[in-house]
Order: sequence, then C-alpha cells, then structure tokens
Amino acid sequence: MLLVEDEPRVAHFIAKGLREQSYAVDIANDGEEALYQLSINEYDLIILDVMLPLKDGFQICKEVRAQGVTQPVLMLTARDAIEDRVTGLDCGADDYLGKPFDFKELLARVRALLRRRTKELRPEVLQVADMIIDRSRHAVSRAGRNINLTAKEYSLLEFFVSRADVLVGRSEIAEHVWDENFDPFSNVIDVYVKRLRKKIDAGFSRPLIHTRRGEGYIPCTEIEGDSV
Repeated sequence: MLLVEDEPRVAHFIAKGLREQSYAVDIANDGEEALYQLSINEYDLIILDVMLPLKDGFQICKEVRAQGVTQPVLMLTARDAIEDRVTGLDCGADDYLGKPFDFKELLARVRALLRRRTKELRPEVLQVADMIIDRSRHAVSRAGRNINLTAKEYSLLEFFVSRADVLVGRSEIAEHVWDENFDPFSNVIDVYVKRLRKKIDAGFSRPLIHTRRGEGYIPCTEIEGDSV
C-alpha cells in the first residue's frame, strides 16, 4: 500500500505497525511524490493525509480518480469538521479517519477496505491442497498441523496463493511483498522462499511451491475457497 504522510514520526509509526501486520508499505512525503509513486506502482490501498506540501490530499484524490485509479483511499487528517469529511468523500475517498486515532481502528478500517475490494476474488478462508489459510487471522495449517510463519513469510505465502499456477519472478515478488527499501541485489527473496518452503513442504510428499530454474517460482495449485 501507499502511505502519504508528511510528518516523519507519524509516517514511521503507521508504516512500522502495518509492516508488522504483513503489509508492504511505500511512503510518500508530499503530494507530488504521491502522484509519481502512483504513476509507476500498482497499490492495493492508499492511505492519504489531507494536509500535505505541494498538493493536498483532496487534490490528489481528485486527480487519481480522474485518471481511473480505483484502489480504496483512506483519508487521515486532524481536520475533523463535517465539511472536510464530506469534501474528502466527494473527492473519491472511501473512508475517513480523524487524528489522533487508535492504531487498532486504523487496522480495522484497512482490513475492511481490502476485504471489500477483494472479497469476490479471494475469500477469507482458502484451501490449497491440504493446506488451510485463514486470511482474517493470518493462520496457516497443513494436514491439521499448525504452521507458524513470520509476518513476511505469511505475506509471501499469500502472494503466492494469489498467483496460483502462474510463473512469478523475483522482481514481481519484490514489488508486491517488499517495499521501496528492498535491495534488488540482495538474495533476501531466495532466503525467504527457502524458509517458507521448509515450513510448508517439509515432511509432506507433495511440494506446494515449485522452482523453474533461472525464471522464478510456480506457486501453490488447486486452490479452493469459502467465504466465512
């Protein structure tokens, strides 16, 4: 997701909390940078402060909607007057959260917006062969055995599930699972894939993540899902 916030302390606090919940977060510090990031990256969600340098959140929201951007927008601002909320929603925002806020409420609104966007594509509970993934709790089990994953391992697994039977390369994984601080020359993706495979495939006769040497990975097949 893209977080547009010009106050460094607030941006760090929000991004850190979201990353701990398995979300990949890019940060833009002003309106122009936000529009540039949106022009080169595809995000699942935009968290947008109203009071920004160069262009405010209202202007950004208007421009991206005019350009056909349909991703959910959650506006954050200390301006909590009814008129400001109405303006934000009229500009195309999907939700509005006033500052200060409890981080748990921010997470709940993020989950609701993402669920609203993807509920028809990815239900809350998925079954991949004999592996069960509960997206609402970030819980994973295989053949009845619970599998403990770190936040980044879970994020990688969920990305693989979303690309079932499709060859994915390291650059695509980096774009969707890591953020702007990712070092493209590191081997961190290979390390995490190895760790994930060890956890979900070890002790089972059928691997769920397949390697195509020199090209990338073909992840988890035979996905079934039921909404809960």
